[in-house]
Formats: sequence, C-alpha cells, structure tokens
Amino acid sequence: MPHRPTLPRQKTSRLARRRAVAAGAAVLVLAAGCSTGGAAAAAPAPPEVVSQAVLEPGQDNPMIAQGVALGAGAALYKTSGLGPTQLNAAAADGTPESFIDTDQFTGGRLPAGVTITEAQGMNVLRNIRENLEAQGLTLENVTTMRVFLDNAPGSDRADYAGWNRAYRQFFANTNLASGDTELVPLGTAAPAAPLVRNPARPSRFALEVQSLPVAGWLVEVEVDAVFPAGSGPR
Repeated sequence: MPHRPTLPRQKTSRLARRRAVAAGAAVLVLAAGCSTGGAAAAAPAPPEVVSQAVLEPGQDNPMIAQGVALGAGAALYKTSGLGPTQLNAAAADGTPESFIDTDQFTGGRLPAGVTITEAQGMNVLRNIRENLEAQGLTLENVTTMRVFLDNAPGSDRADYAGWNRAYRQFFANTNLASGDTELVPLGTAAPAAPLVRNPARPSRFALEVQSLPVAGWLVEVEVDAVFPAGSGPR
C-alpha cells in the first residue's frame, strides 16, 4: 500500500488551532472589556473632602483643632479683622463699655462675673456670623481663627478666660462622642445652653497686643471659612 503524505493534514491542523486561539482571544478581550466597564460604572465616586479638622485624640469636647486639612480646590473666604459694634449709647464714645450689646445686656449692665472682654467677644462673633451669612456661609464653615486681645483698663494682662467663654458661646460646644450640646457658663453663672450650637473646631491663635485700631476695642477677630462642596463665592 502506498504511503500517504501527512504534510497537508498537519497544515490544516495548525491553521485550525491558530483560528481557535484567535477566536478565544477575541472572546476574552470582549469579556474583559465588558467586565472592566461594568466595574468602573459600579464603583462609587470618592467623597469630596472640603475640610477636616485634626483633633487631639481622646477628647470629647476640645476647644480648637490642632490643624485643619483642606481638600483640593476648596473655595476659601477670609474676613477682615472685625471688632465689636458700638451699641451702648449710655457709655462714653471710645470706652470699652460703649461696645457692650444692650440687646443682650440691658442698659449695658454686665451680670456677675461677665467681663468686658467677654461681652465684647460675643459682640465680635455676632459680627463675624453676619459677615459670613452675607456670603452664604455659617459659623460651622469656619476653619481658622485669629484673635487679638488688648488688656482692659486697670488690668495688666489680656482676659483670655473671658474671651474663651465668649468663644464657647459660638464654637466648639457640642460633645464629639455623644453629639449632645455642651453647656457654657456666662461669667460666673451656672452653665447653660450656648447662644449658637456649633460643632466646628477651627484652628486658632489668640494673642495680646499693645493696642487695637479703634479706641475702646479689646477684641478683634478674623476668620477663614470654606464654602461647602458645590458652592462658591457669590
């Protein structure tokens, strides 16, 4: 019997294998493309970080942040230095007492333990709040605060304790662990609900200066605030 050549059969077999491999590769590429596209569509977008306070660990009610991290592209707003508004017509112009808010303290008379710096501090922080609200912001959006204090007449040191009581009326007055409102003293009165509930803890410095630009001012404050995600300057 004559010997049959095997070369054509080998060529056909190799061609078939190449076609099969190519077809399988195309299917794998198509499947991989579909799988990748589906995963990308299903993956949630990372949350946009606007600002995040860095707080001392283990404290439920810290007064200030150690620092504040700002997200990329965060829209910032900076106030000028603001002082108290002269609201007490019963006191002489340019005296610290003329900057007592008589809507809060009738006749400009301060309750027991409330210092003139404390009263002016609350006056200033109301002005800060109004300045922010005019730009669509709130006190909760404040990230940084700079405070300048002059010592009251007859004293040889700035009243940091009075300023801190005023500050707590508007900032850092919620418990971070429970979310409950923290009570705040006004002067030597028993602690009570703050004037404004606000969980924000900005980074902050406070220092004593020799004088402030307006006669009678004991407190001047400027703040930085960050617009919420999706909003910006008006």
